[in-house]
Amino acid sequence: MIILNTPEQIDMARFLALRSALKLECLGMRGRSSAYAIVKSEYGFKGTKKSVLQQMEQIIKEFKEG
Repeated sequence: MIILNTPEQIDMARFLALRSALKLECLGMRGRSSAYAIVKSEYGFKGTKKSVLQQMEQIIKEFKEG
């Protein structure tokens, strides 16, 4: 079992969930709310779904390295 007990860990878990939802949206899946819209409004990313996904992947990579 994984325990997320710091605000940073909780924020990263949400970020990873949004990335997974955005991946599905890039493949054509739709849901009630758009992960793309949430990511753009909360994190300030700009661009297409695929470019936003790439930006998110870069942040995750940097988080894992640091």
